[in-house]
Amino acid sequence: MLTRFEHFAITEMMGAPDTPPRANGSLCFGHDWERTAFGVALALARQGHFEWDDFRDELISEIKAWEDAHPVDRSSWNYYECWLAALEKAVTKTGIINLRDLADVISSIRPDGRSEPPAQSPATT
Repeated sequence: MLTRFEHFAITEMMGAPDTPPRANGSLCFGHDWERTAFGVALALARQGHFEWDDFRDELISEIKAWEDAHPVDRSSWNYYECWLAALEKAVTKTGIINLRDLADVISSIRPDGRSEPPAQSPATT
């Protein structure tokens, strides 16, 4: 069950370029890290660490950067990679965590031990 903020956040995105993937009305997550990134962004915005609209602006920017970098072959598309890149920007811009500490956290939770998010758009490199 969604809280009021989560319901607001999700419904505000409906039909917009940053709408999360859905199947039969439910959010779709292909991997646990996608669900975690989604929840972290909602929780941080709900707690006032950043404005939801600012996060959405970052997400839309990441999606556009990915689309611009992949004008023909879009087979590597993953919505939540853009979500994670936007979340990375949001938490570093607001000072919640610095880039070095963020890289340490990411490398500790990634199965391959790499310190960057699963995929970087040109806008984040």
